[in-house]
Amino acid sequence: MRTERNEIWLMLDSSNVGGIESHVLELATALKVAGQPARVVFIADHGPHPLRRALRTREIPCVVLNGTARSIYRALRDTRPRLVHTHGYKAGILGRLLGRLLAVPVVSTFHAGEPGNGRMRLYDALDKLTAPLADCIAVSDAIAKWVPTRCEVHNNFVRLPAVSPGNGATQVAFVGRLSHEKGADSFCRIATLLPDLSFAIYGDGPMRRNLEQEFGERVKFHGMVDDMQSRWRQVGLLCMPSRHEGLPMAALEAMAHGVPIAAFAVGGLPRLVRNGEGGWLAEPGDVAALARYIRRWSGLQAPARATLSDRARDTVADRFSTKAVLPHLLRVYERAAASA
Repeated sequence: MRTERNEIWLMLDSSNVGGIESHVLELATALKVAGQPARVVFIADHGPHPLRRALRTREIPCVVLNGTARSIYRALRDTRPRLVHTHGYKAGILGRLLGRLLAVPVVSTFHAGEPGNGRMRLYDALDKLTAPLADCIAVSDAIAKWVPTRCEVHNNFVRLPAVSPGNGATQVAFVGRLSHEKGADSFCRIATLLPDLSFAIYGDGPMRRNLEQEFGERVKFHGMVDDMQSRWRQVGLLCMPSRHEGLPMAALEAMAHGVPIAAFAVGGLPRLVRNGEGGWLAEPGDVAALARYIRRWSGLQAPARATLSDRARDTVADRFSTKAVLPHLLRVYERAAASA
């Protein structure tokens, strides 16, 4: 493996596309633009991956390891990156333990804080136990409280696309994993409450088969989409009925494209959305209230929609863009590297 001096490793374990993968792509791109050598390290090979294709397109180096602690140890020992930035619990646990063993500084971002079941409880315990071995970042206050050591809260971020918001699209969309914590079932229930509106799901997951069988005539299921960037112009409103969240990349991407959101007030979403400014938030679990906000949006005239769209985009530009967030992260890197 050929590496550049002072390289930063962005380490993750990934078998599909979600918020972590979107964040890593944005971060790797931002570091490249900033002149900071970086490499994305997949700790295991799960076959062809959309993130690897996206990285190749942007000429960002990546490496795929074989999933064992030994392979990670050897890669760290032989290449000695400036620091490792882990994402997700598996990469975090292994990266922190092996980084400490080899005196490689580690930064860990905690993206999710929902409680685990079964084997996930063990991973949660190990995640917490090893957290003090790194400089820790969380994407929401709730997740930071879950981490049992000093943990800074940093916003996720996205690039602002050069598009004009307010395209008049009328589709209500769900973007993400079709799983219980993301509330895909609640989205489909909302679709039945608003039969005159168009609803679509972009994503896949364990709930898809049952949901498509029950709601397939009411909701359009697009399946996994490698790149949502070309799809946002078709979306008028993003609906996020999540039961648990960090600071969802889908929400940031939508608002950066001028697409407002209607969501439950969970995780970091209250930091992103204020009612009437880029979208609306309902009390967690209140499907009827969320449906009312979607109905309110559907009744807005073009000037009001344009204003809402502008506010969504301005929110991202001010607090959730690369320009706003990356300098804070680079300071964390400097501190971690200096303390090694």
